[in-house]
Amino acid sequence: MAEILQKDGTWVFDGDALRLTPGRDKNVSLLRRSLGELVVPLGALAGVSFEQGKKTGRLRLRLRDGSDPLLHATGGRLAEPHDPYQLVVESDRYGVAEYFVEEVRNSLLLDQVPADPVDSYLLPGPAVPLSVSAGDGTASFDGEQIRLEWNWKTEDAKAAAGPRTLAVTDLAAVEWYPAAGLENGYLRFTVKNAPTKAPPKYDPNSVELWGFKKDPLMALVAAAVQARLPHPAAASKDVRQPELKALAAPAAAEDGHDALLRRLRELGELHRTGVLTDDEFTMAKQAILKRM
Repeated sequence: MAEILQKDGTWVFDGDALRLTPGRDKNVSLLRRSLGELVVPLGALAGVSFEQGKKTGRLRLRLRDGSDPLLHATGGRLAEPHDPYQLVVESDRYGVAEYFVEEVRNSLLLDQVPADPVDSYLLPGPAVPLSVSAGDGTASFDGEQIRLEWNWKTEDAKAAAGPRTLAVTDLAAVEWYPAAGLENGYLRFTVKNAPTKAPPKYDPNSVELWGFKKDPLMALVAAAVQARLPHPAAASKDVRQPELKALAAPAAAEDGHDALLRRLRELGELHRTGVLTDDEFTMAKQAILKRM
């Protein structure tokens, strides 16, 4: 077992999983404290690193793409202080941090954990129910429904419709963007078959964010909802199925052996140029071989 204790938090590795506990220091972000302890299975890791600085260093975990709904919902937009997969290390603990990295890397090698993306979440996402007030409203989520309520700062046109209740089953996507510079951020829910281009200020399915202290907490709502939506890799595969069938099925007039061979060559070229993934190429090729 490897363990490192710092004011920023405590990381423990038992060979099968990492337990990440945020510290109680006043400098630990509100998002990390609200998220609480995380248990990251070894199979969700793509790598680990340690960067030394003059006064402090930083441990970083790199998770496999698609394994964590929080990382998917935030899309790399979480600033360093809010990232639960980073740990500030004091200079007198550099040796411990290096030992920690070595232990995790050895386990990744021994277990032959691949670094490629996954097609299902390996972490559960933030616990529910949860409720966050920031920007022009409050977003609450109980695991099945999202409720949006407005405050005195909400644009009249949006507040006039009153509170909104959205079922997870009716959603196509959820997005979280932090405020940056003069651009406001938002938490937006996209309802199936009802896309909108309205700015978050006027969109009744969005909470507008202005860059205040509690804004990052809206990322927890986004992550909890994302964990209950279809995994993006699975959704992408379902969308591509009709395309693959079309590629594998020549027109009736071309049902001959030569036409099928031409179609195989076309598929090979699409695979070589990266248009088709290995799995998609194999699926379409097998469909043609059956016809031959």
